[in-house]
Amino acid sequence: MASHEVTDPTIDVLISGTTAKFAAQSMRKIFELGWKPMHFIASGAASISSTIAPVGFDKAQGTISSAYVKDVADPAWANDPGVKEFLAFMEKYFPDGNPKEGYNLYAYTVARVLKIVLEQCKANFARDNIMAQANNLKDVEIPTLLPGIRVNTSPTNHHPLQQLQLQRIEGSGWQRFGEVIQGANL
Repeated sequence: MASHEVTDPTIDVLISGTTAKFAAQSMRKIFELGWKPMHFIASGAASISSTIAPVGFDKAQGTISSAYVKDVADPAWANDPGVKEFLAFMEKYFPDGNPKEGYNLYAYTVARVLKIVLEQCKANFARDNIMAQANNLKDVEIPTLLPGIRVNTSPTNHHPLQQLQLQRIEGSGWQRFGEVIQGANL
């Protein structure tokens, strides 16, 4: 974190750690002001369909966020096998749901992890065994997670996701940049 002085001519970085509605408002206002800060938004507010498209891609250019799941509304993933599998699932099991809504993809991703935990239980669904399996996920790949993102847990670290990647709005979608970032408890 960097401090600033009241005499500084401008602030160069803005972090909007808020929900989609307010992240959208901040993008719109930044655009209206003609301000050009490095703008970061929370990953939960980074949905193409729920936040970026309604604001307008022209107003969101350069906005940065982090991600660990693919954005089904981003054209970059249109031919991705994991996204196609998700869309087929939506069509079959939740046809009234919005397949472009990121929260549906997130729920599907979490359910895929739960399925693996339950399979590891080998029909022993006692609480102790479920917890033991949930605390024993090693480099699990889920097709809707970004490339390089794996699910890992242990008896001492219950955070299933410990990686993310930065992304920036360029044109009509997110462009990932840099390497996958590894953290202890993202």
